[in-house]
Amino acid sequence: MEDLIALEQKLTRPSAKLIEDIKNIDGDIMLLGIGGKMGPSMGKLAAAAVKEAGISKRIIGVSRFSDVKAREELEKAGIETIACDLLNDEELSKLPEVKNVIYLAGHKFGTVGNEGFTWAMNAYLPGRVSEKFKNSNIVAFSSGNVLPFVPVTAGGVSEEVTPEPIGEYAQSCLGRERVFEYFSKKNNTPILIYRLNYAVDFRYGVIMEIAKSVLAERPIDLRTENVNVIWQGDANEIAIRSLLHCESPAKILNVTGPETLSTRWVAEEFGRKFNKKPVYQHEAEGTALLNNAAECHKLFGYPQVTIKEIIDITAIWLTRGGEEFGKATHFQERGGKF
Repeated sequence: MEDLIALEQKLTRPSAKLIEDIKNIDGDIMLLGIGGKMGPSMGKLAAAAVKEAGISKRIIGVSRFSDVKAREELEKAGIETIACDLLNDEELSKLPEVKNVIYLAGHKFGTVGNEGFTWAMNAYLPGRVSEKFKNSNIVAFSSGNVLPFVPVTAGGVSEEVTPEPIGEYAQSCLGRERVFEYFSKKNNTPILIYRLNYAVDFRYGVIMEIAKSVLAERPIDLRTENVNVIWQGDANEIAIRSLLHCESPAKILNVTGPETLSTRWVAEEFGRKFNKKPVYQHEAEGTALLNNAAECHKLFGYPQVTIKEIIDITAIWLTRGGEEFGKATHFQERGGKF
């Protein structure tokens, strides 16, 4: 376990580019919805970058904080925490004013049967947050699920393509984007809509799911045979650095790795590492939800952690008993039901 901890620490240190950019971000940074999959590591990364930059800047994490231990870990890392139900107007109004907001709040899994809450979190709440923080820079997380399925040979979908969301989760995500766009124009609020396809880490994500299937000799669904991924640490850095690129009207930015990956190729890579023969089911349908992140790479450069490194790290983490989040991405879902 000591090796795993050292590995994690090595891959979650702030880069020189992040340290330089955080010096140029004017004011404190608040992460709304810090309790999700990416929030804790993003907050810790921001706090570490502030420390290494030798500057004074508050990193504030806001969540319901039902997990006391998780809150204590954030505070230990130098993050101020505030317990808040963001859907409660009174509690939202009491949050301190800050110059920079990263909006991570949202609802995906469990949408079916709970559509009202999904729309409240994903489309209503952005309007309340936009009014509360109309004088702030806002990086608002969105999803590649708003985009249409495209041929896997198309090179992904750029920011200029008209969204075609399938299912209520994706529709509510487009609602979130449109609400932020409206308030960006109304209040002249600088906003960047951060359209992510798919962050991966030791503990969760597309690569981990494929690895676990190969190791357990479970069939891998090939209907959606291609996917984009980006290392969570790189995605976190881009989110923080995006505070310098907020605009009014709102700027949309696709965020992912440079490859259109084949899930079959990823599975075969793990098959060699685990000495297992991957098992497949169904036939590829030839289309997928794929981002073209050329604009992101132009602004921030290519991700630091490559797909080969991600596969190597994931295999080590899994075979040595590293912890998992246990939250599947359902990246093969083609009907929009989450």
